[in-house]
Amino acid sequence: METGHDIILENISFSYKQNQILEDVTLFIHKGEFASIVGPNGGGKTTLLKLILGLLKPDKGKVTIFGKPPEQARQKIGYMPQYAHLDMDFPATVMDVVLMGRLTRTALWFSKKDRAEALAAIDEVGMSGFTSTGFNELSGGQKQRILIARALCSRPAILLLDEPTANVDHETEVNLFSILQALNSKMTILVVSHDLGFVSKYVKSVICVNRKVVIHPTTLMNGMLIKDIYHGDLKMVRHDHRCSEEGHCHD
Repeated sequence: METGHDIILENISFSYKQNQILEDVTLFIHKGEFASIVGPNGGGKTTLLKLILGLLKPDKGKVTIFGKPPEQARQKIGYMPQYAHLDMDFPATVMDVVLMGRLTRTALWFSKKDRAEALAAIDEVGMSGFTSTGFNELSGGQKQRILIARALCSRPAILLLDEPTANVDHETEVNLFSILQALNSKMTILVVSHDLGFVSKYVKSVICVNRKVVIHPTTLMNGMLIKDIYHGDLKMVRHDHRCSEEGHCHD
């Protein structure tokens, strides 16, 4: 087995109701990667995450996480779905929501360790003063931080986030990605995003998904025009995509 890769997808294809979603996808995610997954609606971004989690089975091909099938490695993966299925009228506190990330099939109650890990996760996202606050009392950006904390609560080696900055303002988006950037020193992060121009400033590579999958590295670029459009420096996608360990260039 190849070393240095947390995630390997080999010749993956997946269809839903005879509709081809992903076709012949081969993807290697290095340990410590911070990548954005981008592409059109229906292009297969969320499907890709669910295949990595083992929530979906490929029609053909193989997925390995740390050299194991996804089902055997799932405890090492933190996941923040695109839509949190939480009843906003249910009287859950911030601590209650974050502790959901410690749920297992065998545990009947939360231990002291579970609560300690929840507190640590809440602190990591800068929300330590809100443990007893009702989740439905938080702002949109604060809710997103707590849902990230829920994903962190299991101490994952891989963090998968599906549109974590959807429907938040620019300042909140910057704060959330600053948190993710700091977390990247401890874990591999894949984040689905609709805003390529914004996330390119933070991530190391961009995974373009539209039935096929191509990885593009990012390179730093400066320019007054870009600053005017994006209100700051950003990184542009370079079209010399990596299709193998060595990579190759398109002229």
